[in-house]
Amino acid sequence: MKYYLIVGEASGDLHASRLMECLKKEDKEAEFRFFGGDLMTAVGGHRVKHYKELAYMGFIPVLLHLRTIFRNMALCKRDIVEWQPDVVILVDYPGFNLNIAKYLHAHTSIPVYYYISPKIWAWKEWRIKAIRRDVNELFSILPFEVPFFEEKHHYPIHYVGNPTAEEVTTFLDDYHETRESFAIRHHLDANKRIIALLAGSRKQEIKDNLPAMIKAAQEYCGERSGYQLVVAGAPSIDDEYYQQFLSDTPVAKVDNETYPLLAHATVALVTSGTATLETALFDVPQVVCYKTPVPHLIRFAFNHIIQCKYISLVNLIADWEIVQELMADRFSVDNIRTELGKIMPGQPGRDAMMRAYQDVHARLGHTIAPENAARLMVSLLKK
Repeated sequence: MKYYLIVGEASGDLHASRLMECLKKEDKEAEFRFFGGDLMTAVGGHRVKHYKELAYMGFIPVLLHLRTIFRNMALCKRDIVEWQPDVVILVDYPGFNLNIAKYLHAHTSIPVYYYISPKIWAWKEWRIKAIRRDVNELFSILPFEVPFFEEKHHYPIHYVGNPTAEEVTTFLDDYHETRESFAIRHHLDANKRIIALLAGSRKQEIKDNLPAMIKAAQEYCGERSGYQLVVAGAPSIDDEYYQQFLSDTPVAKVDNETYPLLAHATVALVTSGTATLETALFDVPQVVCYKTPVPHLIRFAFNHIIQCKYISLVNLIADWEIVQELMADRFSVDNIRTELGKIMPGQPGRDAMMRAYQDVHARLGHTIAPENAARLMVSLLKK
């Protein structure tokens, strides 16, 4: 069968590539065409566009690139219709993907499957109308989404397990590099522990969060201290962009090796997103840092309008506050520094967080998400 996949960022590229590998096992004649990244390209098939040409975040960047966005949407719609796949598989990235789904529902009979469902439980819950109308099958990777969609909105979905949990487990099973070897390979100090800085995968996130992270953590990283700061470089961001924040600082950067970095990190400062869950699955204590515009207004919206209690996947999955979320009006250098101090080695907050992480592990279970999803998808298509 012919599978057309669409992703819009690095995490989607990773999840989609694993799904493609599993689809090939279930369907020996699988053909792929996609808007995706390097990992999907390595699996095989034809890449129409790289996700780096799609990923714009924030009102101003989107506004400035509207012509490019609309041009890519038009290309994607036209390419799908010309290729006539057996199914279109959307991976997260709802702003772009729900538009594609709407078009396909209105103008074709091609079924639309959504892998890694849009997070409408956090924001834009009204999108359930579009999902119900335009998406044939929804595949969720977060256990708390099942009651949200099925009980609240009476829309049946498939919980297939969490791919991040499987990806981290697989990585740890195969990774045996020592901290000393990792440090030497990346020109780090092999005698100092690592404070990892995961400032996001988009330029706006990095610009908003990385300077405060560095300033808050620097007091732990003097010449005589036992720590060093290391930024996880996002694959979609070039080195030149990072250097405006890292020049004249002692901060190092490791590119495209977030998992090895977390494997050797002692603590982490993390911008909300999949990275918060990855950090927890590596059992690295963390503080979530997320700067927003008009912070007091955002706090009001979060308390009275937005339909979820937390911004980090760790807390959302556990349904209680395991990690501190320094968002909006709580975001400050002083607050980051204080909360970081509570989870350093020897502090009671560190041990408590490590114990709480086990609850997250248990709730996610051990199902291999891409295998489960691929099996279900092929079965549904054959029917």
